[in-house]
Amino acid sequence: MNWQQVEEFLQHDNRCVLPIGSTEQHAYLSLSTDSLLAERVSLDAAEPLGIPVFPVMNYGITPAFMAFPGTVTLKQETFFHVLWDILDSVFHHGFRRILIVNGHGGNAPAAEFIKEWEVENPDAQVKFCNWWIAPRTWAKVKEIDPVASHASWMENFPWTRLKNVIQPQHQKQMVNVEQLRKLSPQEVRKVLVDGNYGGYFEKDDQQMLELWNVAVEEIREMINGF
Repeated sequence: MNWQQVEEFLQHDNRCVLPIGSTEQHAYLSLSTDSLLAERVSLDAAEPLGIPVFPVMNYGITPAFMAFPGTVTLKQETFFHVLWDILDSVFHHGFRRILIVNGHGGNAPAAEFIKEWEVENPDAQVKFCNWWIAPRTWAKVKEIDPVASHASWMENFPWTRLKNVIQPQHQKQMVNVEQLRKLSPQEVRKVLVDGNYGGYFEKDDQQMLELWNVAVEEIREMINGF
């Protein structure tokens, strides 16, 4: 869209979608996995409705993975300031119903932070969604395989894979996530080795498409639910 199209849209609707993600290790998948998934599920959900989707915020809060090259983390304060400025900007232009589609667990504290922004902007309504654990999407994940985690099959879609990278075929044993949170980045890398928390590394594409369709429909319902 160009600015004239946004101005025209705002004459009859005030909804928009803001995807947020991260740049961090995902084992054998793209470092941009969280951002790619958040943006794509937003676009697929919003396009039939004609609702604008802003470009994904590619960087998030991920200090635990800093021993894996390519990971980029923001301080929590920095992340909040950037997100606050983005919300201020879209509000300034007239958007009042805003869905934030989050693709990274480390960004979850933003859900509470957003409530502070809403207090200062009572005319706006902001929804925050962790797309991969939205109720029906997470139920579909569990239906396919209850052993699913960071950098495992549940994030392995055709658009998060890398060319000429072969996925392991075994089911990795799950790590203790609570214990992992107590470790330094160097210790995290030593425990995870490749970065996957546990589970198979890939599933059949037909199953992945079924999962994706559930996620898209669930996000679309959230957009329509304003």
